[in-house]
Amino acid sequence: MATIIEQEKSLDEREALRNKRENERAKLRLSRFDSVTSLFFALILFLGAFVLMMFIIWVLSGEPDPPLIPPIIENPPGRGENPEGFERDFEPPGAEEVEDLMEPTLADTIEAVTDAVSSVAASLTTADTNAAASTAGTGQGDSRPPGPMGEGDDIIGRWERWELTFSANGKKDYAKQLDFYKIELGAFGGGGANVIEVANNLSGSPKKRVNTDPASEKRLYFSWKLSNPLLQYDKQLLGAASIQTNGRNVVRFIPPELENILANMEKDYAESKGKKFPGSIAKTVFESKAEGGGYAFTIVSQRYRKGY
Repeated sequence: MATIIEQEKSLDEREALRNKRENERAKLRLSRFDSVTSLFFALILFLGAFVLMMFIIWVLSGEPDPPLIPPIIENPPGRGENPEGFERDFEPPGAEEVEDLMEPTLADTIEAVTDAVSSVAASLTTADTNAAASTAGTGQGDSRPPGPMGEGDDIIGRWERWELTFSANGKKDYAKQLDFYKIELGAFGGGGANVIEVANNLSGSPKKRVNTDPASEKRLYFSWKLSNPLLQYDKQLLGAASIQTNGRNVVRFIPPELENILANMEKDYAESKGKKFPGSIAKTVFESKAEGGGYAFTIVSQRYRKGY
């Protein structure tokens, strides 16, 4: 009897142990809540890793390139060496012209006076042809305005029709604008060496650079027509770069990228007014103002040529 009781007790203990293990296994099983939580946690980790990777790529790639703007090429007229052509080539006087330059005799003088009184003088002009002149030289002068080499188109050059102004609260603000546009200040002339001294990094510690070959400088540049505070700022900034300005030309060199942006702005503005670009434009005034975290040029006025 005692043996049977002991066996039943052993069975109960084993059953209780089995139930206890089953309960422990049930606790260790993955619930639906755990599955959903794990899914969201994995998704958050994936998105975090993706954003971190994109941030690293953005940092290593540097600033994005500015949008490409189609360049506008102009060919204004100039007064360089005369191109080949019948009317504008310089030629020595003809044989009969040399005779005209000789001192006339008294008889010739009396005869010339008589002819002038009794006849109507004729006005002779040369023809626009390559044929040789028989009695007179073929030069007829040069109708081109001062400027770069070549005949060019019937337009006013940018260096004449553009005016750049700056709205600045002081020298530091003005220097920041120049650095933002990558405009450099320069000084040349004044009886010294034939060099151009240029300064950049104007809002920080101005740095000096010397161009010993002025003919290689192709950038568009502007100077102040009248004395004003900004001209004094230019001289002070150049002085901070150890560049002398007394008796010298002080100019601002415009980078090609900015020149092209201004040209496209001018084109859009003129065409919005129904004007032909660039032939009809006499003057365009740009002004730099603060915009967002930087600066931007806007067109404040534009005048047009008569008859265009």
